Parts: sequence; structure tokens; C-alpha cells
Amino acid sequence: MKYITTIGGKGFEIEIVDEEHILIGTQLYEVDFKSVSGQPVFSLILNGKSHEAFVYQGEEDWEVLIRGRQYQVKVEDEREKRLKTAGGGDITDGEFHLKAPMPGLVVVVMIEEGQEVKKGQVMLILESMKMQNELKSPRDGIMGRVRVKAGESVEQRQTLLSVQ
Repeated sequence: MKYITTIGGKGFEIEIVDEEHILIGTQLYEVDFKSVSGQPVFSLILNGKSHEAFVYQGEEDWEVLIRGRQYQVKVEDEREKRLKTAGGGDITDGEFHLKAPMPGLVVVVMIEEGQEVKKGQVMLILESMKMQNELKSPRDGIMGRVRVKAGESVEQRQTLLSVQ
């Protein structure tokens, strides 16, 4: 099965060859991807290199936190992508709710309600498992409600703030 994966506006064609191999473009990779204890924490071994990732379903796309950076990842199979393209593409309006990818401590909130934000701008820093993670705006917009403050503990999937 082939999938079109979009990260930061850049598309990648990914084909699952078998349980241990994927093809990204023309490059073949050996993979081992497993959930750790039924949590949204995954062990990823890619061509012999080990990585740890937090992966969970967001409001519209997948949220992936790896090496202290958070990514929004859209995954569509080929047929789904063709149907959307034929229908006029994606619409990116409405309110986006940023949710905590894992339990942690809010270190600093770097924006205020009503403030203009740009895509990729750091909105807050969340500390979890002794790592500080920058949570960024997925698009340009106006900061809606900020639901947390520095020093506050949050649970996984708790809504932190919204971008309009």
C-alpha cells in the first residue's frame, strides 16, 4: 500500500513493502516500529538507528514528537489523496486546538490571547521526562484562548490553547 505523507508542507510517497521494510521515494529502509507498553510512546529503529517518538492522533492530523520537536503529519492513501485533489484540495480554516502530546509541566507560555502568530512560531515549552519540547503553531492565525500557565502540570491530550 502506498501513502502520501505531508510534513511541513512537503510531501513524501511511502510504500509499505513488508513488515520490516518501507520505501520512501526510491530509498528502501529497514524499520522496526513498536508501541511501548500500550502508551503513545513508540520505539523506532530505522536502518539500525534507534529513536523514541510520541505519536498520537490530533484533531485533523497525527502529532509526532521526536528529538524534542513536534510535527503535524498528514497521512493519506493514494486513493484518498486523488479524491481530495479532484475535489479542490484541503481547507485550512476554523479553530485549531493544540493538545499536550504527553503529560508534563508547562515551562513557559510565549504568546498571549489575541496575539498574531505565524506558522512554526513557538507558542509554549512543555517539559516531560527531563526534555523541554517546543510546541509550535501549525499555521498563521490569531491566538485564541490560552488555557494553561507556566508552572502548571498538564495531562496528555489536554487542550493547551487554540489558534483561530
